[in-house]
Amino acid sequence: MRARIAVLGGDGIGPEVTAEAVLCLERIARLFGHNFELTAAAFGGGAIDAHADPLPQATLEVCLRSDAVLLGAVGGPKWSGPDTGLRPEQGLLRLRRELGVYANLRPVRVHPALLDASTIKAEVLLGVDLVFVRELTGGIYFGAKERSADRATDVCTYTVAEIERVTRVAARLAAARRGKLVSIDKSNVLETSRLWREVCTRIVASEFPNIALEHMLVDAAAMHLIRRPRDFDVLVTENMFGDILTDEASMLCGSLGLLPSASLGDTRRGLYEPIHGSAPDIAGRGIANPYGAILSAALLLRHSLQLDAEAAALETAVSRALADGLRTADLVATGERSCASREAGAAVIARLEKD
Repeated sequence: MRARIAVLGGDGIGPEVTAEAVLCLERIARLFGHNFELTAAAFGGGAIDAHADPLPQATLEVCLRSDAVLLGAVGGPKWSGPDTGLRPEQGLLRLRRELGVYANLRPVRVHPALLDASTIKAEVLLGVDLVFVRELTGGIYFGAKERSADRATDVCTYTVAEIERVTRVAARLAAARRGKLVSIDKSNVLETSRLWREVCTRIVASEFPNIALEHMLVDAAAMHLIRRPRDFDVLVTENMFGDILTDEASMLCGSLGLLPSASLGDTRRGLYEPIHGSAPDIAGRGIANPYGAILSAALLLRHSLQLDAEAAALETAVSRALADGLRTADLVATGERSCASREAGAAVIARLEKD
C-alpha cells in the first residue's frame, strides 16, 4: 500500500513522542511491504513564531493532501498569557474543522502489567476496556466568545445534526463491542444537554434497537468511572465533558501518556494524537512517554489505512514492551528505574513481528 501521512510534531514533548511513532510506522512499512510517505509540517506555537499562524496554509495543504494526520501536542506558557493574541490551540480547533473530523475516539484499556501504576485498587481496574466517543467540533469550545473588563461569555451550541452523527458513530462502535452505550450529559441544568438526550434516545431507538442505552449525568459519570469502570463499554458525550472525563479516565491506566486518540469524520482521513498535552516542564529531556503516540499510530493504521493486522502488530508490540518492564518516568515510583523515550520506542520496534 502507498499512503501519505502528514506529521505535525507541534510543541513541547510533541516532536519527541511523534518521532518514536514515526519510527514505528517506518518499521511497519518495511515489515509489511508498504510505502508510507511521511511529511513533517509546522504546527502550533512553533508555527506562530515562524509563520505568525498556528496552522499555516502550507501545513493545511499538506494535511488535506494526506490520507491521515499524525499529531504530537500543542501549547505552552510562551503562548498562553492573558494578552496573547494567537494561541496554538486555535490552530488545533481549526485543523479539526478543516479536516471535518467530529468524532474523537479515546480507548481506555488497562494493561495487566500496569495495575500497580494507578492509585486505584487493582481489583477495580482488572479487565477495564472502554471507549469514549467525544463530539469534537461543536459545543462551548466553538461557540461565540465575548470579553469585557468585568464580564466574559462563552456560548455552548449544539444542533440536532451534530448530535445525530456522533451518536451514530458511538452506536456503531458499541454494536461491534459489547452492545452497551452510555450517553453523558447535564440535562438537569443545560438546555443543550436536554436536546442531546432527546436526539440520542431517538437515534438509538430507531436505528440501533439492539443497543442497550443508558443516560448518565456528567457528575455521576465522573464518580462511576472511578468506582466501577469495568461496567462501561462505549461512552458518548459532548466536547468539553469528553475532554475532562478522558483525562480522568487516563488515571485508570496509570498515566495520561498511555492513551491514544483517533478523530474521525465521514471520510477515511483522520487525525491521530495522544491525549496528553505538550508537557513543557519535561520537554527536551528525553523522558516523555511515547506509548500514547505509538498507539495513536496504530489507530491511524486501522481507521485511515484499513491495515488491521499492522495495527494489531503495533499494539501487541507495545503490550509486550510494557509486560517486559519498559516503563517511562510517569509509570514508576520516585527512585525506581525508568527508561528514556527512545528506549521505549526502540523496545516496541524490537518486538514488532509479522504473524
